[in-house]
Amino acid sequence: QVQLVESGGGVVQAGESLRLSCAASTRTFTTIPTGWFRQAPGKEREFVASINWQDGSTEYTDSVKGRFTITRDNAKNTVHLQMNGLKSADTAVYYCAARVLSRSYNLWGQGTQVTVSS
Repeated sequence: QVQLVESGGGVVQAGESLRLSCAASTRTFTTIPTGWFRQAPGKEREFVASINWQDGSTEYTDSVKGRFTITRDNAKNTVHLQMNGLKSADTAVYYCAARVLSRSYNLWGQGTQVTVSS
């Protein structure tokens, strides 16, 4: 069974940067991570960013626009989330996601913790 594997989380101070990465455990044409979500304590999981694998177009939630950048590496079927200017409000578990033969995200990584201290 193909899994999504995230890396790059950690503890940083406000204003600093982190780069998250996500790859499928087995490279397949049907399992390509294209989205990032996050879940803060006591809150529901929310959309953060997504990228269209074919044309590279991107979408972001308003709170991260101008600070976060999602990119893809086609050769490695990997998606990255560059997070600059981190704020304490960005503290959450970050999940990457893929649409596997579906219009909805239906495959999730295990999550990586991002903690921003003020």
